[in-house]
Amino acid sequence: MNRPLDPGTPEGFRRERRLDVLVPTRNRPAELAVTLAGLAAQEGVPGFGVVVSDQSDDEPTFAHPAAATMVRALRHRGHPVLLTRRLPRRGLAEHRAYLLAASAARYVLCLDDDVWLEPGSVRRLVTALDELGCGFVGNAVHGLSYLDDVRPDTHRHYEQWTGPPVPERVRPDTPEWDRAQIHSAANLLHVTAELDIPPDTWRAYKVSWIGGCVLFDRAKLVDAGGFEFWRRVPADHQGEDVAAQLAVLARDGGAGVLPSGAYHLESPTTVTDRGPEAWHTTLPDLS
Repeated sequence: MNRPLDPGTPEGFRRERRLDVLVPTRNRPAELAVTLAGLAAQEGVPGFGVVVSDQSDDEPTFAHPAAATMVRALRHRGHPVLLTRRLPRRGLAEHRAYLLAASAARYVLCLDDDVWLEPGSVRRLVTALDELGCGFVGNAVHGLSYLDDVRPDTHRHYEQWTGPPVPERVRPDTPEWDRAQIHSAANLLHVTAELDIPPDTWRAYKVSWIGGCVLFDRAKLVDAGGFEFWRRVPADHQGEDVAAQLAVLARDGGAGVLPSGAYHLESPTTVTDRGPEAWHTTLPDLS
């Protein structure tokens, strides 16, 4: 039987670091264990912190033996880990706002609890944000069950940044909004294969938004409002990540990064009651 797991304390965790990883979770013990295992295998970014905030209906997911072992592995490798419970649930944006407030790091990686990151992914993202100097970079997630489903009509939405990203005002029903089509299924893997990117290099490309794995400059995210819009949206909203990214894009720009080392576990969603899109409220011209 596993010994009790030390959750840590907010006061002990909140330190000025280069990077913290923020993981919201609910009712996904197996998926959380895989996500944490991916983080534990990262190299090249020493000492990053990890915050896991759980909203499970019963026992917290990080108490599961597999997830608990990965928490211990992260700590053993020198990564501070804070384990918290955020109940009652007040919506996705409030949960992300709570996670963001737990960190004082320069960069924050918003990572969903159903994403495995291959080794080297975090280092590549941090390097890209260092060099590009924009508001965020991200790795769109691959759905490997679609690996044989090639959709060349979506590849036209790939557009590489030829210089540092600049602020963009991206809205629905525009060509820029359609960039998101490249992130469905395994489209991004197929585009990456066509580009034949040399080893140990990366490319930045234009996005509307990225789901699952987004690295923010924390100060720029906060200056754009963070997730504080949770107070203005119904608790059953969706698209809180889109709303935050659109705000940062408009102020500081953002980019996707290839190759992406993020893989979606393709588990059923735990967000079954989906209400209005958060960006309908956060973007004044769409309200």
